[in-house]
Amino acid sequence: MKKVLLLLADGFEAVEASVFTDVIGWNRVDGDGSTDLVTVGLRDKLKCTFNFTVIPEMHISEVDIDDFDALAIPGGFEEAGFYEDAYSEAFLNLIREFDRAGKIIASICVGALPVGKSGVLAGRSGTTYNLGIRQRQLEEFGVNVLGDEPIVVDGNIITSYNPSTAFGVAFKLLELLTNRENCDNVKRLMGF
Repeated sequence: MKKVLLLLADGFEAVEASVFTDVIGWNRVDGDGSTDLVTVGLRDKLKCTFNFTVIPEMHISEVDIDDFDALAIPGGFEEAGFYEDAYSEAFLNLIREFDRAGKIIASICVGALPVGKSGVLAGRSGTTYNLGIRQRQLEEFGVNVLGDEPIVVDGNIITSYNPSTAFGVAFKLLELLTNRENCDNVKRLMGF
């Protein structure tokens, strides 16, 4: 069983988290059955950008990265406190551990910013939210920002430029965890 750790910061965007839970869940139930997902956060309760509340299954301090094959990070809104958790040392260290182990890291929209801040994208290519200042912020972390590319894969790291790319990132993660044929089957079953 391939396990995905869905790392949630307070102020995350629910739609960006839900694509991971749905794609991995559809694969578990109707695909090849080889994936599972665990939600993890720094708090007992997390509030998403638009006040939806989630209780993560694990606290970040309980994580053993050897139990996981991939890390998924949705973005969020600064006004909802996203960067308070996303830029914390515990959050950044977990990203570094996954990268050191060569495991897949998939982020959506500004979920790329903590990946960049952790240092694992320095000298590599990526993208983040394509309107406003966010791409410039990612560039300041030493990332070669491909601003016109909706989804960028550089080695083990997937980044994307806004919420519209969320399903694309989740399907790319599934493809990397399983294979293209299985991913295409799950897409078909989900109506894509």
